[in-house]
Amino acid sequence: MLPKKNRVVTKEVEKIFKEGKFAVSPSLTFKYLKNNDKKVKISFIAPKSVAKLAVRRNFLRRLGYRVLEKCINLSPLGLVGVFIFKKDQEDASKLENEIKSIFSKIN
Repeated sequence: MLPKKNRVVTKEVEKIFKEGKFAVSPSLTFKYLKNNDKKVKISFIAPKSVAKLAVRRNFLRRLGYRVLEKCINLSPLGLVGVFIFKKDQEDASKLENEIKSIFSKIN
C-alpha cells in the first residue's frame, strides 16, 4: 500500500477531472496532471459500474496499490493522477504491464 502522503486527496481529484489529460489502456484509464513538485501522488478508483460489491471494489483498489509499488519508480516526477478501472481485473501481472505502458506513454 502506498503511504497516504503519496495518494491523491478529494480536492485534487476534482481538479484532475476538470483540467487533466488522460492515457488509456484496455482495463485502466489514467487521468493526470503534471506539477513542478518532485512528489508523485497517485490513487485508484473502482466505480460501481465495474464491481457492484464494495468488497470487490476495495479488492481492486488494493490490488492496484500493490502493483503500483513495483512500478512507482517508472513514473515521472511531479505527477498527480488517478487510475480508474474500466473492467474487473484479477491478474496482477497484466495490471502491472498496463501501468508500465501508461507511464511509458506519459514520458
